[in-house]
Amino acid sequence: MDPDAYMLPPLLPGRLIKRYKRFLADICLDSGETVTAHCPNSGSMKGCAVPGCPVWLSVSDNPRRKLKYTWELIKTPASMIGINTLVPNRLVKKAIENHMISELNGYSHVRSEVKTSEGTRLDLVLEGAGKDRCYVEIKNCTLVEDGTAMFPDAVTLRGQKHLDELMHLVKTGHRGVIFYLIQRMDAARFTPAAMIDQQYADKLREAADNGVEIVIRDVQIDLERIRINRPVPFVL
Repeated sequence: MDPDAYMLPPLLPGRLIKRYKRFLADICLDSGETVTAHCPNSGSMKGCAVPGCPVWLSVSDNPRRKLKYTWELIKTPASMIGINTLVPNRLVKKAIENHMISELNGYSHVRSEVKTSEGTRLDLVLEGAGKDRCYVEIKNCTLVEDGTAMFPDAVTLRGQKHLDELMHLVKTGHRGVIFYLIQRMDAARFTPAAMIDQQYADKLREAADNGVEIVIRDVQIDLERIRINRPVPFVL
């Protein structure tokens, strides 16, 4: 198994008709059948839900599921894009555990969904003998325009809260890391999406000035796997 890859389930090809009500997408399968799939992405999906583009669905045999299909990938003219927002946490955790993220090497234990204060959880905490505890919050980034990846794609008060939490943890002697995983292959740089959420952009700059570390990777995607790829430079 690839230590830096998320293995995709078998996929069915089709084309996107429309995405609606946040969690639903109508797809015309290559077989000619039209189905409704679960869209595992609650964001605006700006630039990632283009009608007519090729898409790929996974299929569940769980009889308790309301929808049999899950939308996993879309291919736009610019790039193949991962749709499923569950992938970044799983992929980043696996890569850290297998020492594939140089900035986060040297830790022997990785725990998920860690409560850090009343009402707040962060995605990961890394622990190791003789090392400061390291808290990591992972963000899924799919908005890219003219080679620039941007986050968020919609106003995110929750995202601002996570940055505040990371700053607090740094002040108390821990490492704090915000990790952006760009689930596509056409980004040359990253910057916060100030035109969408100015407060988040300001908060990210404040966090960086106060010791919160920024780690960014893009991915390589094919129909079998999504693999962590290269570091992407950022401009704040």
